[in-house]
Amino acid sequence: MFRLIPRDMSFNVLMEQSADVVVKTASAYRDLMREYGRRDELVQRIRQLEHEGDEVMHRTLEKLDQTFITPFDREDIQVLVTRMDDVIDEVDAAGKRLTLYRIEAPTSWLEKQSQVLLEACEHVREAVKRLRDLKHVDGLYQHLIDIRKLESIGDDNNHAAVAEMYNTTTDAILAMKMKEIYDRTERAIDRCDDIANTIQAIVLKNA
Repeated sequence: MFRLIPRDMSFNVLMEQSADVVVKTASAYRDLMREYGRRDELVQRIRQLEHEGDEVMHRTLEKLDQTFITPFDREDIQVLVTRMDDVIDEVDAAGKRLTLYRIEAPTSWLEKQSQVLLEACEHVREAVKRLRDLKHVDGLYQHLIDIRKLESIGDDNNHAAVAEMYNTTTDAILAMKMKEIYDRTERAIDRCDDIANTIQAIVLKNA
């Protein structure tokens, strides 16, 4: 499509900054599962990234309010940055509960889920980068496909983790605490799938 007005790439910069924070947060969460002895440090790192993500989101929303012509549908940009912030918020909530509930050690399922989440977030970042060039979307679509595969794996993992926990633990209170952490982690993965749907909508409207 011929454009009389050049596309404002500053929104792409902001969205990419948000995606970078998403990956850093997921990476810190995966590290938390693998290096639980550093939990205080890593939970604090996640909290710092949550603040950083909020700042990027607010800058993006402020720019939306101040900009008459946006490169994509205004609502799609808002949903995209909000969903990325949701990923960070869910991870922050899960990390805080690990220390708040005094969980002695993460389960193998949590470590698996943290890796699934990190991989999904890395695909989110790559897909967001490719919004700069909507004339060549083949590579972008592959990232969306991979996100959806990972969401399905995460869903299966969550069901298996909860089933195993209820079938093996005799501590009902611990089971409730762990289920909340499992669910927060699963919701972070689900939000990546929501992001994939939003990116697909942007492509369909603008490619």
